[in-house]
Amino acid sequence: MTAPEPATNAIPGDEPQPAPGATPPRTPLIARAAAELVGSAALVAIVVGSGIQATQLTQDVALQLLANSTATVFGLGVLIALLGPVSGAHFNPVVTLAEWWTARRGGAGVTARELAVYVPSQIVGAIAGAILADAMFGEPLVKWSTHDRSAGNLLLGELVATAGLILLIFGLARTDRLRFAPVAVASYIGAAYWFTSSTSFANPAVTIGRAFTDTFAGIAPASVPAFVGVQLVGAVVGLALVAVIFMRGKTGSEQPTA
Repeated sequence: MTAPEPATNAIPGDEPQPAPGATPPRTPLIARAAAELVGSAALVAIVVGSGIQATQLTQDVALQLLANSTATVFGLGVLIALLGPVSGAHFNPVVTLAEWWTARRGGAGVTARELAVYVPSQIVGAIAGAILADAMFGEPLVKWSTHDRSAGNLLLGELVATAGLILLIFGLARTDRLRFAPVAVASYIGAAYWFTSSTSFANPAVTIGRAFTDTFAGIAPASVPAFVGVQLVGAVVGLALVAVIFMRGKTGSEQPTA
């Protein structure tokens, strides 16, 4: 009589999957780059396309913003759920930069090589998404936006939006709750559409992409550098808040002795 063999009829998909927002170490880099490019393109296509659709359906600016934010919430949640297990679903250079910084400090995150691949993929994808949205609605494929967003209060809104986004994502990571990222991140961005003066771009790649369309969601190229600058500052503020709020307690062996 021989010992029973291990069961081999496990249900496919039962293996542990990486949580959205966590970068799977064994996923090929080319696949992750493709996911970041496609995800960024889809995100901007959703933002720009829903903005165009809204302005065609109503002249009420409040309804336009409601339609734009609602489409973004659902679209972003789906994209994070779909592509999170592949690339971490960053779609955002400040998220990638923040993750790279935490990796340098001893945490989990992307390497410098991955950073150099992710960020260009996100920017190219964002530009492609804006062009795609314009094409779907019969707009000029590339027409620089004339929507000036250079006012100081808008820049403050961007700083707040970006800091809050980084605090949310890395706070979830610190508390091992990244499985909630699709709902939490999408909900935060939807709320920030309304409570920030800038309508919460919170993303340098999306900001650059939206400069390529002279529609509801556009931003004038002259406003882009300042927006990106305050987004980077917001990322620093967000990481500082994470370090303070989610400060790791000392273990018993680290407690001072009498």
